[in-house]
Amino acid sequence: MRNKLMIIMVNTDPANGPELGAPFFQATVAAAMEYEVEVILTGRAGELAKKGVAEKLFVKPGSPKSVYGFIKDAHEAGVHFKVCAPTLELWGNDLIPEIEETVGGAYVIQRAMDDDVVTFTY
Repeated sequence: MRNKLMIIMVNTDPANGPELGAPFFQATVAAAMEYEVEVILTGRAGELAKKGVAEKLFVKPGSPKSVYGFIKDAHEAGVHFKVCAPTLELWGNDLIPEIEETVGGAYVIQRAMDDDVVTFTY
């Protein structure tokens, strides 16, 4: 049985709040189930790694919890957050504290090809 989950957020548009709930919620649930979970932020979704962005976004209007609240919940549950290096060129280096590591494309491909890893993309 596989015991690692890699969630790659690349096509998720931060401007579309309803798209942002599922990946973070699923990551949190998987971590609570004691799977090793990492979320890779890259491309358009990489903007979520920038300080101040996720705090202003909400999954639905009127929600008291920001997208950053979902990120913090996931991190507290044990989810590891990483950002792809090219993303820093797009959005800058001022990252939220939950980002533990900067990785490159080779890392993502290597992990995705690992027999112990299930990969979800958003």
